[in-house]
Amino acid sequence: MIFRLADMNDLSALKIMYREIVENMNLHHIEIWDDIYPVEFIKEDIENHQFYVLLDNNQIVAGLSLCENHDGESDIEWLGKNEKVLYIDRLGVRVNYLRKGVGALILNEAINLARKMDIQCLRLFVVDTNEPAINLYKKVGFIEAKGIYNEVIDESLTLHERGFEILL
Repeated sequence: MIFRLADMNDLSALKIMYREIVENMNLHHIEIWDDIYPVEFIKEDIENHQFYVLLDNNQIVAGLSLCENHDGESDIEWLGKNEKVLYIDRLGVRVNYLRKGVGALILNEAINLARKMDIQCLRLFVVDTNEPAINLYKKVGFIEAKGIYNEVIDESLTLHERGFEILL
């Protein structure tokens, strides 16, 4: 498999993949993403050179964004007090590649890239009801930090997000 920075030629395939991911999550009652998020945020991530893809036989099978900050970063008592931090965001795995180690593979690729970039810590946020993602992050070695980021979506929806990090 190949891990690389995404470009605009990947956008249409990524949108299709993420729409399928959203549909699958909804089928499994993990109703935290929709037609807008994360699908409509990927273009900006690509333009900012922060979206990465994992390919298998030239097909995108997973993607994630590596960002320098996150709105909820001050709501969590992070274990690491490092200066150089990146946040993993919008991690998605193609539906027919679930439970085949692809999530762990792309996370490990992100960890390796962060080390090459002299980043000392990778962090991420995950909605408290997204047990499959939480289990994946723990399996790869991410440790939960204290605190909850309450992301207010609208008057009727607030997502409670837990913070995880791995020191590099």
